[in-house]
Amino acid sequence: MSDSRRIGLIGDPVEHSLSPFFQQPALDSLGLDIRYELWPTPLAALPGRLDDLRAGRALGANVTVPHKEAVFAAMDDVSDLALRAGAVNTIVPRNGRLFGDNTDIHGFVVPLREREVRFEELDAIVLGAGGAARGIVVALLNAGVRRIHVLNRTIARAEHLAAALGDDRVRSATSNQAQALASDAGLIVNATSIGWQGHDLPLDPAAFGVMPPAAIAYDLTYRETPYLRAARAAGLATIDGLPMLVHQGARSFELWTGQPAPIDIMWSAALAARAARG
Repeated sequence: MSDSRRIGLIGDPVEHSLSPFFQQPALDSLGLDIRYELWPTPLAALPGRLDDLRAGRALGANVTVPHKEAVFAAMDDVSDLALRAGAVNTIVPRNGRLFGDNTDIHGFVVPLREREVRFEELDAIVLGAGGAARGIVVALLNAGVRRIHVLNRTIARAEHLAAALGDDRVRSATSNQAQALASDAGLIVNATSIGWQGHDLPLDPAAFGVMPPAAIAYDLTYRETPYLRAARAAGLATIDGLPMLVHQGARSFELWTGQPAPIDIMWSAALAARAARG
């Protein structure tokens, strides 16, 4: 296999990622002689990694934390959604130029569409105001949501995100206003890192108790979290981050290969990989 028949995940760290566990079976199922690899990349090594892609020494790449914004700035061309999100998670080399897309936006929305969420009637709360939160807000705006409240412990960051997107459907508030806003919200999304470790919550769980019965709590983390457990205890439907991970990966797969992604194979492999980790 030539060095160019490779796709990799760029980040620091990347060892925790489930992506190879479902991307490789997808590639193999279509008989594609391509390897999906992990490419641990400190910030200082990022320019060299991008140079390799631009020179055609790989077919493409995914990008994870902490490099999505830095990669966005280094692209030659980006999709409209990546431009709005200010972040790139998928790189496609094209004739010596690098095209960047943000397939996280697609991946986030798919499980909501599968649940037949009526976006035009939806008020949403997004917890957090960092890069992940901005991508989620862009996804919801693009889907046609009625209103979004961005909640952050530091109100200035939430205000900055709302102002950057320039859409009057986006409002800002502090995290301690969650309960006051939750009674009208059909969706609440944890786009913070709180809950990856330990037992902390990004909001007062009492907010879950005042949400409409059909409301959904969504966490971008692809495992069980205190946030999801608290929401379920309050009677809410929940979505973790695994469907988003698989569907963003499927859209990336299609950009690299030009072929429809074998979603069923990817989903089964991702479930098995997560279960194997316990």
